[in-house]
Amino acid sequence: MNLPELYKEEMKELLQEDYDAYLASFDEPRQFGLRVNTLKISVEDFLKISPFTLEPVPWIENGFYFREEDRPAKHPYYYAGLYYIQEPSAMTPANVLPVEEGDIVLDMCAAPGGKSTELGSKLNRTGLLVSNDISASRTKALLKNIEICGISDVLVLNEDPMDLAKNCQGLFDKILIDAPCSGEGMFRKDNKLIKSWEKNGPEFYSKIQQNIIVAGAKMLKPGGCMVFSTCTFSMLEDEESIRHLFREIDDCQLVDIKPYEGFEHGFVTSDFDKEIAIDKTVRIFPHKMKGEGHYVALIRKKVDSDSPSQLPSKICNKVKLPEELQEFLSHIKRQFDPERFEIHGEKVYYMPESSLKIPKLRIVRSGLLMGEIKKNRFEPSQALAMTLSGTDFDNFVSLSCDDERITRYLKGETIDLSDIEGLEKGWLLFNVDGYPLGWGKYIKGQMKNKYLAGWRWM
Repeated sequence: MNLPELYKEEMKELLQEDYDAYLASFDEPRQFGLRVNTLKISVEDFLKISPFTLEPVPWIENGFYFREEDRPAKHPYYYAGLYYIQEPSAMTPANVLPVEEGDIVLDMCAAPGGKSTELGSKLNRTGLLVSNDISASRTKALLKNIEICGISDVLVLNEDPMDLAKNCQGLFDKILIDAPCSGEGMFRKDNKLIKSWEKNGPEFYSKIQQNIIVAGAKMLKPGGCMVFSTCTFSMLEDEESIRHLFREIDDCQLVDIKPYEGFEHGFVTSDFDKEIAIDKTVRIFPHKMKGEGHYVALIRKKVDSDSPSQLPSKICNKVKLPEELQEFLSHIKRQFDPERFEIHGEKVYYMPESSLKIPKLRIVRSGLLMGEIKKNRFEPSQALAMTLSGTDFDNFVSLSCDDERITRYLKGETIDLSDIEGLEKGWLLFNVDGYPLGWGKYIKGQMKNKYLAGWRWM
C-alpha cells in the first residue's frame, strides 16, 4: 500500500519498536464483522440458524468475524434486521458505553447508524435514542438502518452538534461521539481514504473534534457517561481531544474500560496526562488485535457537577384515533398507548414515551411511522413491520430462508401462496423463518407485494 511518507514518519514516531509490525499488518487480510441485533434475536438463537462460518469477536459479546465469501449482506436475515455488518473494532464504542433501559441517549455523529443501532438495542424499546448527523444526505441511510433494526423510540435529527448543544445542556444520560476524523485506522479497509488524508489530515479534524467533545460534555447530565471515539491513530486527534476537554471542563473524569488482550493504553506524555489519567483511554491497533483500528475514551460527568440539568417531557396527546387505524391495531397482539399517537396529514406516528420539546430542531423522524390513512383505509409502514415479532400480527406467513419466494419478495414480486392454508384476505405479515420482512396484501392464494421499493434486493 502506497502510504504517504509523512504518515509513515508520524506512525514510526508513535509506535517506535512496533512500527514494523504495524506495516506488516497491511499484508494481512482485512477483517469482516457482523453484530447480532439482540433487539430481534438472542446470540444463542442466531447461532442456531446462522448459515455463516463465524468466529467470536472476543471483546464484543454479540460480535462475530465472518468470511468475505459468505456475503451476509446478500442473505434474507440481513433484510430482516437480525444483524448489522460492522468492522470489529468499530463495535467497541457502543459496546463500552454503559446504556441502561430508560436512558435518554444521544449519538451525536450517527450516520450511517452502526453505533446507533447497538445503542437502540441496549435501550430495548425504552427511553429515547436521539440519533443526529450534520449531513442531510447521510441521515437517509441512518434512518433506514434504524428502521431495519426495529428501533421505534427514536428521534433522528439533522443538526450541527454546536447548535444542538445550545439547547440541550444537561439533558442526556449517555452520549456517544464517534467523531469525524482523518480515518488512519481505515487505510487497509479503504485505501481511497489515503487521498482524503493527504487533503484533510489530523490538523483539519482536530479543531472539529475539540469543539464536538466540549459540546458533548455540556449536554451530559451530572453522573452521565460519554464515549469519545475515532478510527484514527493521530495523537493530535485522540489524546489531544481528551486534553482539550479537561482544559475546558472541570467536572469530568476518565473511567476505566474493561481490558481485553491486545488493548493498548492511551499514550501518556506529560504530568497533565497523568493527572487526568489519560492511560485509561484505549487504542486498538491492527497489529495487536483482529480489527482495523480505533481510539476510545469513556468519560463520566461528576455527580456533584453544578451544570444545568434538563428533563425530557412525557408524551401526552389527546388524539381521536380513526376507525381504520383502530381496526388495524386490533389485529396486532402488542398493546399501544393511545396517548402516544400523533397524526400529521395522512401519516400516523407512535411517539416515544419521552419527548424533547426543543424549538427549531431539524427533525428527520420522530417516533415510529406506523403508516398512512388513505381514502378510509390504513396502510401499514415497512418500519412498523420491522418492530414486530413474527406472530404479532394475526394474519402472517413464514417461509424458510431457502424458499425461492423469499428472494422474490425482497425483489418486489407478487408471491404465490396457494399452497398455504388458513390465510385471510387482507394485510399479511411476511416472515423469513419467523422474522418479519414486511407486508403483503393477500387474496385468493396470491400476495401483492408491499415491500418498500427503496429497500429491495438489487
